Amino acid sequence: MQDLDGQNITVDVNLLEVNLLENNIKLLVARLVDCRKENNELRSELSSLQNILRNYKLPGTVGSSAMDASGAPVGVLDYAEKVQVKQKLVLILQKIELELRNNQAL
Repeated sequence: MQDLDGQNITVDVNLLEVNLLENNIKLLVARLVDCRKENNELRSELSSLQNILRNYKLPGTVGSSAMDASGAPVGVLDYAEKVQVKQKLVLILQKIELELRNNQAL
């Protein structure tokens, strides 16, 4: 195609497309930077939660000093209950980590 001056319009169209592409790239880079920041914050939070869970002592474990009026330990869990609680906590952490990985893939 040609305009009134006889210049090729395709050059203008190509320049417009290049400008749009550059703007889209800038937007994507900005979004990527934001996602990386959020990802780092979530990783830090996950690490903090993992440390809390590693250091968490279940009721009835050694070092627990909660006693009722008769001197019996309060909130004592049997071994099966302790294992169940730990398994649930591990599942929660795995779900959080999986969610982080899925969001990172986007």
